[in-house]
Amino acid sequence: MTAPSARFSCQTYAWEMSGDRYIGQLHRFLDIANEAGFAGLEPEPVMLGDYRNISAAHAAIDGSGVALSSVAFVSGWRGRVESEQERAEADHYIRFLQSFPESRMVLVQAPGADREDLRERQQNALGCINAVARRAADAGVTATFHPNSPAGSVFRERGDYDILLTGLDDRVVNYTPDVGHIARGGMDPLDIVRTDRERVDHIHLKDFAADGWKRTGEGAVDFAGIVRYLHGTGFDGWIVVEDESPSAVADPDEVTLASGRYVRSTLAPIVAGARANEDKEPNEA
Repeated sequence: MTAPSARFSCQTYAWEMSGDRYIGQLHRFLDIANEAGFAGLEPEPVMLGDYRNISAAHAAIDGSGVALSSVAFVSGWRGRVESEQERAEADHYIRFLQSFPESRMVLVQAPGADREDLRERQQNALGCINAVARRAADAGVTATFHPNSPAGSVFRERGDYDILLTGLDDRVVNYTPDVGHIARGGMDPLDIVRTDRERVDHIHLKDFAADGWKRTGEGAVDFAGIVRYLHGTGFDGWIVVEDESPSAVADPDEVTLASGRYVRSTLAPIVAGARANEDKEPNEA
């Protein structure tokens, strides 16, 4: 089994780490992503600014050479049902993504301050996530959920993941592992990806080591092993590279360009080399 169309994208969180400084600079994100060699871009709504307007977003993205791979939609989801504001925002981005039909809606819960009332909060979150995903599916938009690992995240440890994957409605929502958050939660990223592979349609690569977030390729996460495994299992989604290292605050453009160099030198050849071998005639192998 092979992965004939897996592509690399980059996330806008590197710029988001600087606070409000880069909000609304979609052209900048696209230009840097293009220069870095990424085929796609995954923004968070907060970074779009005025480009939350669908026509304005198309004017920037169409013809840029970079696809909108996905939007990382972040919401709190603390109540049993979505608040009026949460629902309105989710519905806006469902409409937004309807106009980019190859893109994913990556659902992310904003972490709280702690893990009190954990089981109740987990069930509330799952109810809201499934509700958003059902409306997205009805609109023809594919939704996928991305857990994270701050201290107040309700899905951050192995036991939480068991509840998460059982509770997500697999008819309407898939699973986006973030290998950095998995490592930060004390788990083995490749093991988690393997365990839940049938649900994985999108993935985030972010580097981590015992002393914190690292620049792409400088931490302890085995990106090459993960990409090799995904390719071998027929993964055809987006591989989204995200840098949350302290260097991103100082120079998000440069860390994104550096991530692109790492992808080109280390990760893209894994997929390209495998494809080359598959394309050979049997007597050429």
